[in-house]
Formats: sequence, structure tokens, C-alpha cells
Amino acid sequence: MPVGFIGLDHDWRITYINRSGESVVGASYWESFPANVDNEFGRVYRDVAATGQPETVEAFYPEPLNFTEVTERRQAQDRLAMLARVSAELAGALDADDAVRRIPVIVVPSLGEGCLVTVTDDDGRPRAVSCWHADPDRRDALSRFAGSRLGYLPGNAPVVRALLGETVSVTGPEAIGYVADGELRNLLRTVAPGRVLTMPLPGRARTVGALTLLLASPGELGPEALATAGDVADRVGLALDNVRLFSEQRQVAETLQRSLLTAPFEPPTAEVAARYLPAAEVARVGGDWHDAFLQPSGATMLVIGDVVGHDTEAAAAMGQLRALLRGIAVYSDEGPAEVLRGLDAAMDQLRLDTYATVGVARFEQTAEEAERGLTRMRWSSAGHPAPVVLGPDGRLAPPTSWSGELLLGVDGGTARSETVTTLPAGSTVLLFTDGLVERRDADLDAGSARLRTVAAELASLPLQELCDELVERLVRGRPEDDVALVAIRLTGRAA
Repeated sequence: MPVGFIGLDHDWRITYINRSGESVVGASYWESFPANVDNEFGRVYRDVAATGQPETVEAFYPEPLNFTEVTERRQAQDRLAMLARVSAELAGALDADDAVRRIPVIVVPSLGEGCLVTVTDDDGRPRAVSCWHADPDRRDALSRFAGSRLGYLPGNAPVVRALLGETVSVTGPEAIGYVADGELRNLLRTVAPGRVLTMPLPGRARTVGALTLLLASPGELGPEALATAGDVADRVGLALDNVRLFSEQRQVAETLQRSLLTAPFEPPTAEVAARYLPAAEVARVGGDWHDAFLQPSGATMLVIGDVVGHDTEAAAAMGQLRALLRGIAVYSDEGPAEVLRGLDAAMDQLRLDTYATVGVARFEQTAEEAERGLTRMRWSSAGHPAPVVLGPDGRLAPPTSWSGELLLGVDGGTARSETVTTLPAGSTVLLFTDGLVERRDADLDAGSARLRTVAAELASLPLQELCDELVERLVRGRPEDDVALVAIRLTGRAA
């Protein structure tokens, strides 16, 4: 067998041992291997003998049965399997801690009896992320040491030099000598490494961390194991660098997206709230948008739109359509239907090769309506989901009373129509994109019904709280698609 194997009888007498252990056959197991009397193996052996039930042990076997006799081909297979596990663990990671949290568990005990991973932030400050030891009795000491050591190391300590790009190998006593704090020195003595090997984690332009291996013996790693350790360090470094680049791109993308979504206008006769959540995937930018502004006549116009796609191209098209719609609405002072007709014609004339659904609601009052606390809402939809309307008592307006027509970008000459309804003071209108209601595991009708139910339950909340709670209940974390929401609550007259 490639690993240590021993057979015992019911009296704990050795009946067989592979390798060169014939001299102990017939002797007491506990006398021949006293290191196992009080460790995890001894405990499990006694439990199994008493219960007859199998158990699994995760620990580092002590001398002399800690050998592994494998061929060079088997060693190469083991190294490749470990590297495959490292790659699988790192694949798709979007957070630095998540990327490296399980790396020590994977490389122990193949490359050493212990492992620590240190990463640096954008300012070069190091911090411990994860560690693991093959011996359960040493894990607590190693974890406490890893969590505190970075503040007590001199500039020439192995991990500091590794963070500057150097591979450093020192004996255990030498490593202990670098630790200035007495308590930390004692913790490292408890871990008792024979040798400490620390390697840089290289990114594309700088070192992004360090990988520290704790070896049982003071001897150096063999050339094959050293090459494997270097390969692990390279893969971890590249993954951390990818996480950093993704984070930077995400921040730029979200900043760009939000710069295109100005704060909603607050009219004197209503309260307006808006929310935007980027999708959890792709570039985290997309074509969803919300808008609210005042027309020359004094009417308040709310817009909700969704350009086909959810990438940077969709975001760019969204910016163009949003600006065009604003310009047409403010210049013409027309209602929703004419604004959408003008936008569709402009897209055709300017050859904007994109498609979008857009819903426009205009809130207007005559002097008499203002005195009575009434507001007229004009609604026109270019293929967009109908709004959710809540009365002052929280009751829902019928879901089928809002008409919808062809989306923008299909036919620039499409006629547009409006639905007009009169709303009393205290009414709430919600305009939203389909990311709020559409899920991969449920159809759109079910999502829309869920939105109406939840909106009615939350109708009594202040508008800002209603929007927050609505998004929380329906999205529950990062959405699968971009989500835009704009809501208005009518007061009926200016304060």
C-alpha cells in the first residue's frame, strides 16, 4: 500500500505492519506508538473498537507511520489533482476573501503540514485571510498567530520580504526569532514548524499577497513540490488580481450608471422616490432607467425605461434615449403619447439601432382639481409593464386598465395613445422595470401578482420606506436583472 498500514487484534496487539516494522509484530500497539495514546487517532481507534461504527479522522499522522510510498507518476497525479482543486476554488470568485479562504485546506498536507494566506489591499496594507493546519491540536494556535503576527514583524521578516516579491525559506527556530511579541512567539512554538517557506502571490503589476507553508521537517521542499507550490502561488495571485480588476471595473460602471440616473425631481404637490439596483452578473450596468422632471406647464412627468440588453452598450443607448426623451418632453410640453411618438421618430431619424420599452406618466391639475385635491394621470406605454396604483386607503386599482403599445425602435411611425385617470390625494403610483418582478424560476404574471400583493401590504408606509421594503421583499439580495423603480405619492395641492 502507498501509505502506512497496520493490523491489530482485540487486545491491541499488532498482527501486521507494512514497511519495515516486523520487529513490533506481537507487541502492544500503545507501547509501540505512544504518540497515539492521547491524540485524535487514539481517541477514534478506541471509539471504533467500542462501538463497531466507522469514523473519519482529519489529522496529521505522527512518526513513524506518516510515510507515503508512491511512484513518481502517482505524485504527479496528486499534484495535478491538487492544482485542479485550487483552480476550481478560484474560478469565478468575485471577492478576495472568498477567493483564497479554502486554499490552505486544499494544499495541506500535500505541500506542508500548515499554510497561511496573506493579502494586501489597494494601499499595500497586508492582512491575514485564512490558515489551516493538518493537526487539529495546532489549529487554534496557528489561527491566533496568523491573526496578530503582522503587527509584530520586522521589515526583514519572511512574510514582509515575500510581499516585496522574494521567496524566503527559513528553519522553524529562525522563523520564531523574527517574532518580537512573546505571546506570539509561544504560539509559533506550539505550532512547531520544522521549516517555513513563504512565497509571493504575483499579480500583473505588483505582489498582491503571500503564501506561507509550514513544513514538518527542517529540510527544504523537493524540486517538484517547490514547483507545485510556485504554481499554486501564481494561480492565487492571478485570481486576486482579477478580483481587484473586477472590483475597479464594477465601481466605475456603477458610478457611470448612477451618474445617468439623477435624483428625482420633488414637485410641490407630491413626493417622489426612486431606486436602482444593478444586476448581479455581467458588467453591472444596463439599460434600465428612471426619471422625474417638471414640464413648462407645471405638470410632473415620471419616466421608466428599459433598453434591450444589460451591458455597457445598453447603458450607452439608455443615456441617449433618456436625454432625447427629456428634451422632447420639456420642449414640446406635450403629454406622454406625443412624447413617445416623438422619441420613436427621433430614434428612426437618428438611426439609433436599439429597442426599448418605456412608460411615461404625466401628473397634471387644473386650479379646480387642485382645490378638490385631485390629480389627473396620463399614461402611455411603449411595451412597458403597467403601473401599480394604490388608492389613499391602500386598495389596488384594477391591473387591466392601462393600455400598452409597440416598443420603441420597431416602427418610427407608430401611433401612440394615452390612458387618463383621476386620482385623489394620498394615491401612490409605482413605475418599475421587469427586473423587479421577473425570475428564472417563475413567470412574469406570477411576479406581477406578487408585486401587487406586497405593494398593497406596504401601502400605509411612508413612500421611501415602501420603496425600500418593496425591493427587499421582491429582490432579496442581488437581482438577476437590473431593477429600476420610481414612485410618486400625491398630496393634491402645494404645501
